[in-house]
Amino acid sequence: MAHFTKATSLHDWLNQRLAVDTLRRVLATEYWIPKNINFLWAMGMVLAITFGLLLISGIFLLMYYQPNVNLAFDSVNYTIMQEVGYGWLWRHVHGVAASVVFLIIYIHMFTGIYYGSYKKGREMIWLSGMLLFVAFSAEAFSGYMLPWGQMSYWAGMVITNLFSGGSLHADGLVEWIRGDYVPGQAFLNRFFMLHVLLIPLAILGLIGLHFGALRIPHVNNQDGEEIDFEAEAAKYKAGDKANSKVIAFVNDFMSKDMMVVGIYLIFFFYLVFYHYDFAMDPVNFDPANGLKTPAHIYPEWYFLWSYEILRPFSTDVGLIAFAFAQVIFFALPFLDKSPNAVPASRRGLFKYWFWAMLIDMIILTAMGKVPPSGMFSTIGLYAALTFIGLWIILPFITKLEKKA
Repeated sequence: MAHFTKATSLHDWLNQRLAVDTLRRVLATEYWIPKNINFLWAMGMVLAITFGLLLISGIFLLMYYQPNVNLAFDSVNYTIMQEVGYGWLWRHVHGVAASVVFLIIYIHMFTGIYYGSYKKGREMIWLSGMLLFVAFSAEAFSGYMLPWGQMSYWAGMVITNLFSGGSLHADGLVEWIRGDYVPGQAFLNRFFMLHVLLIPLAILGLIGLHFGALRIPHVNNQDGEEIDFEAEAAKYKAGDKANSKVIAFVNDFMSKDMMVVGIYLIFFFYLVFYHYDFAMDPVNFDPANGLKTPAHIYPEWYFLWSYEILRPFSTDVGLIAFAFAQVIFFALPFLDKSPNAVPASRRGLFKYWFWAMLIDMIILTAMGKVPPSGMFSTIGLYAALTFIGLWIILPFITKLEKKA
């Protein structure tokens, strides 16, 4: 049995039982961050703050939301927006955060790709991050169902139809997911449970895994420099902070993070008070009607790129392309054959691959918003083919890369 002594303070009592000093040292004061990083490394903290805003605003909305197909629409658009004091504010915060969080995720994701933060030794950081992306996507989709407006209903209809597998005609699986032949009360109940309980728990667990995965290989830096963290940490602890290449996570790096978070929150609440409408589809302010299909069904902006990969092809080919787009980013650490973990600007052909991928995804996002006809249909097709082609050539162009 562990040896306990008479505690001299509450801190000492807790330390003997929870090792709070060890946790603080491992996770904060002796968790080392390279000095040569920029503001893009604060995106992880910005994401954590945004997730916190989603949780808090979601709790307040949950107090008045009614998960019933006859009451859900009114509980959101009348009770919360008009009858509950500051209900409109909590809905605006939740809606804007649900949209902005994906902007930050994409910035964080492409920062990792640009600086090679997924390379050998850091694969688990990337994989856990991609699992978080999937979890946030599932959380966003399940939440989009809850207002039970026209776009909620029909987006739910279209997305769940994807599980039929095209020519496989797995209609039984679709009915099992919905709990009925069409989205109804069982469908709403299930997505309500997923949104408020199961997926948030998964996100919290994955956040823990993501931060844990950072502990051993440490954070990458913007020069791709190999840092001896033990030697540099010894300099820091000896008082030679000026010449050390690392700083402590708390309070050195955290203070820089908080400055970026402060600027972000100004931008965030500007959107909440003045431009919240960008996060709320006008079609979704009409109650769900299974007998009236909207003229143009499309998902939220953060899903448009993968939706556009689905659209230009026949059903079966489109589903294969869509599935490819959902899983291929997980394979990035294994498809990139280069030995270099340096910025893309120093990586020969990879720098062109990076910018081509980023531009192509922006084009796919733009095309996913417009009806698939005429010139837009052609652009969408070529953009989808380009996306697939870029991933096919990645192993070959990176294998040719010489060690920097």
